[in-house]
Amino acid sequence: MSGRGEPTTSALAQPLRAPSLGRAALYLGLFVLGAVVGVAGALVQPGWFPGGLLLALAAEAGLCVGAGRAVGRRGGAVAPAAGWALAVVLLTSSRPEGDFLFAADSGSYLFLLGGIAVAVMCATLAPVRQPDGDAARLGK
Repeated sequence: MSGRGEPTTSALAQPLRAPSLGRAALYLGLFVLGAVVGVAGALVQPGWFPGGLLLALAAEAGLCVGAGRAVGRRGGAVAPAAGWALAVVLLTSSRPEGDFLFAADSGSYLFLLGGIAVAVMCATLAPVRQPDGDAARLGK
């Protein structure tokens, strides 16, 4: 035949397993840290308009990229991005008293849309786990 041994199964063909307790705790911690960065960014960005906005978005990008590289998987970048998004979406709602955190100005919209774009880019560019085997060509 082609000289191959036993056929290898794809990583997609493997059954899904729940993450270990340590990994789940790590992802939960990153989720909470992402929410904290989202709240801090929401408070900082209107303070100094161009600088605060850039600082808030840089903090989110740094957290997502750093977490993705530290964990070595895409979930490391997705967990803080999800925490950031949940915190910011919850902060956009107004209270019955009429209080609100985000004004209807360009800085708030840039923070919301820019933060979503940063989260998507960081989650997309995060390292992906490769199947075991030859690193040069996976289908060899």
